Amino acid sequence: MRLTGLIYRGGIVLAYLVMLLPVVLLVITSFFRDAIISFPPSGFSLDWYRNALGRDEFLDGFIVSFKVAAIATLIGVPLGTAASLALVRSEIRAKQAITTFLLGPIIVPGIVAGTALYLTYLLAQNQFDRDIVGTLPGLVAAHILLTIPWTVRVVIAGLQGLDRSVEEAALNLGARPWTVFRRVTLPMMRPAIVAASMFSFIQSFENLELTLLLVGPGMSTLPIAMLNYLEFQIDPTLAAVATIQIVVIAAMMLVTDRYVKLSRIV
Repeated sequence: MRLTGLIYRGGIVLAYLVMLLPVVLLVITSFFRDAIISFPPSGFSLDWYRNALGRDEFLDGFIVSFKVAAIATLIGVPLGTAASLALVRSEIRAKQAITTFLLGPIIVPGIVAGTALYLTYLLAQNQFDRDIVGTLPGLVAAHILLTIPWTVRVVIAGLQGLDRSVEEAALNLGARPWTVFRRVTLPMMRPAIVAASMFSFIQSFENLELTLLLVGPGMSTLPIAMLNYLEFQIDPTLAAVATIQIVVIAAMMLVTDRYVKLSRIV
C-alpha cells in the first residue's frame, strides 16, 4: 500500500514536471541576452521585452485578438448558457446528439475547421457578393464557434451540480418561474458562467489554427503576428511575448478563482 502511494505521488510529480518544465524554460529563455539561444547563456537582459513591447505588429495583434475574443465571448457565452439550460432542464429528444453537435467545434481539429469555414465563407461571398474572409465580423463569427462549445461544456457541468430543491422551494412559496430563474437559478449558475467566460476568452484569444485562413491584409491576431515574426527572425523576443501572455492569463485565472472556485466546476 505504501509503495502504491509512492508510485501514485511520483506519477503526479512527473506529470506536473512534463507540463510545467517547458513553460519554465520558456520564461527563463526570455531573459537571455544572446539573440541566438544557447546554454549556458552569456548573461541576462530585459532587451527582448523592450523589443516585444516596441513592435507595432505585436501591439496591433494584441488589440485585434482582444477585440475578437471579447466580442465572441459576449455573444457566445449567453447563447451557450441558454443551450446548456435547455439541454439539462428540458425533456427534448436527442439530447446527446445535440450536445455532441454543439461540442463539435472543439472536437474537430482546428485546421480542419478553419479550412471548412474558409470554403464556406468563399461560397457565401460568391452568393451574396459581400466580403467575409478577412473581415472582423467574419473572424468574430468563427470564434463564436469556439466560445459556444466551451460554454456548453462548463455550464452543463455547473448545472448538473446545482441543488434544485432551492428552486422548488421558491416556486412553492409563490414565486413566478421568471423570478425564480432571475433571483435563484441565475445566481447559482454564476460561477459556471464566469468560468465559461474566462475559458472562452482564453481559447479565442490564443487561437491560431482556426484564425490562420480567415484573416486578411492589414488585420492580424497576436498568435499570427508571432508566427510571422518567427518566419524571419529567431530570437528570445517571442519567448518574451509568450511570457507576457502567460502572466496575463495566469492573473485572469487567479482573480477568477478568488471569486469563483474553478475546481468546483472544471
